[in-house]
Order: sequence, then C-alpha cells, then structure tokens
Amino acid sequence: MQAVDKEVINQVLTWLRNGDHCWLATVVETWGSSPRPIGSLLACNSDGVMVGSLSGGCVEDDLKDKLLAGELAAEHPQFFRYGVTAEDTEKFGLPCGGHLNIVIEPQQPDAQTIEQFDQLYQALNERCWVLRSIDVAKNTVQLAPATEPAPLSWSGEHQVLQHTYGPSYQLFIIGAGMVSQYLADMAKMLDYQVTVCDPREDLLEQFPVDGVMKVCDMPDDAVRTHADDHATAIVAMTHDPRIDDMGLMEALNTQAFYVGAMGSSRTSASRRERLLALDVSEHALSRLHAPIGLPIGSKTPPEIAIAVLAEITAERKTQHLEASAVSPSTEKSSASA
Repeated sequence: MQAVDKEVINQVLTWLRNGDHCWLATVVETWGSSPRPIGSLLACNSDGVMVGSLSGGCVEDDLKDKLLAGELAAEHPQFFRYGVTAEDTEKFGLPCGGHLNIVIEPQQPDAQTIEQFDQLYQALNERCWVLRSIDVAKNTVQLAPATEPAPLSWSGEHQVLQHTYGPSYQLFIIGAGMVSQYLADMAKMLDYQVTVCDPREDLLEQFPVDGVMKVCDMPDDAVRTHADDHATAIVAMTHDPRIDDMGLMEALNTQAFYVGAMGSSRTSASRRERLLALDVSEHALSRLHAPIGLPIGSKTPPEIAIAVLAEITAERKTQHLEASAVSPSTEKSSASA
C-alpha cells in the first residue's frame, strides 16, 4: 500500500466523522498500460473534493461529474468501465484497446461505516494487514485480519471485490551517517515511510532529514519492534560491525522483503563469516544483499543511495509480480509498474 492510499482512507474517515457523504473508488482491473496499478484508490465527497488517483488523467474529473450528478453509485456500490468505446479511449487518454475497471462505493456517515474505516485506519497505523471484502450485488462490506499482503481479487461474475490493505512501505535504516541522509531523502520521494535507528544519540540528534522517525536503541531491539513485516526494507549502513551485525542478525529472521548491508566485497565476505559464526543459518544469510545496491559503479553517498533504492525497487517489483502471477484476478489484466 502506498502512503497516498492511507491518505485516502484517512480522508474518507475524516469526511464521515464530519457527517459528509462521500464515495470510495478502487481500480479492480486494467487492460493495456495504466499509470496507476490495480488497487489504487480515489475518494470524492459531495462537494467534489477529491483525494487519490485512478489514472492520472481525465478519468478523475469525469468520474466526479458523474458522481455529483447522481449517475453512478448513488445509493449502492457499482462496477463501472472506462474505455468501452473508441471515443472513450481517446477522450480519457487510455491506450488503444485499453480499459480501466473500477468499483465505486457510496459511503454514508453512519456509525457502522465510521467504525469500519476507523478499524481500517488504526490497523494501517499499527502496520497490520486487513482483508476488506465488498459484495457489490448485496451491498455488504466485511473486514477481517490478514497475515500477509495479497493481490487484489475481483470476480466480475459474482461482483465480489477482495482487497488486502496493508501498511505503507517502510525503509528501516540502521545508522545515521552521510549515506543514510541521502538514502532517507530519496526514499521519501518514493513514498517510503523512513525510520532511522542508531544507538549513538548524538549522531541521531544531528540527522538533518525532516519527516523521518528516529529510534535511539540497539538495532536488534528496534528491528524487532518496528520492522518485522512484509512491507519493510532493512538496510545496515554504519560500517560498524558492532552495530550492523546485531541489526542484521535480527533482520534476517523478519518478514522484511529486503535486507541489505553496505560494504565492499571483502567487507561483505568478512561479515558473512562473522554472522555464520554467530549461528545465523546459511538459509537466512542467503537473503542478505551485500554488497548492497545495483552495480552501477557508485562511489559518492548520493550515488550509493541511488544504487540501493534501485535494488530495493527491483526486489519489490519482482516480488509483486510473483505474487500477482498466482492471483486469479490477473489472468486477463495487467498494470504497468
């Protein structure tokens, strides 16, 4: 889940608490290239204020006009397709033969709906996964805990949408040095929630990047508390084995989708020997990306940061594609990265 999607959920909850009627729209299928992936969210209230995005094009304005005119999802959830005709395709900037399928849900400010969105938002704050099931035909919504991320599932035949909501992607950085500063700055631009952990209080206090969570604790304890989920990448950046190794021993046993450590090939080989001597298994150690980052010849701190984020992005996209490949909902649909 992207931070923008959490923002959408929070805005819906705010509108409902203020007594405002609104709509929540979800991309459930795409044909052809799409600037926004399946699962993207958009919310619109009765004043025409929108948050989120479905296509990044003209679809949003057209959808708003239809909602405010009462042409779509006036009282019940509704499936709707953009790109039915060639005229639609040209008007909305969709690729040749492209379709964008969405489910739109009207949200009334009643106690039950407010409670559901409050539960959903609180779960996201606690970095938990929630399965939200919508039966469009029966106009019912159910929430259930989920143990891991899963691709969105849409059954056109049964008009049932199952969408697993999860926490924003997090970059957990061990070490508050120069490379970490560039890494944190760039990761924020890619919509990551950034956490920086360093037991050296003076360095952590001087860390100049705004909008990051700072944790002054031993890295193994911090990883256990803040970074054990499928939406987290963990990187060790101190070059101090007394700090990095402790964090890595814990990180390699977490659910994090990426674990990496900065250092040369020689440093990385020595690190592997130390970790094996500390009873880290060969299987766990096989998860470690070290030397960290794509091999682009990076030398300076910003170049290293670019290489690291590029590798994390590649790993994240690979895992997403592998998960989508086994999802029934993607047999006929595709979305560009």
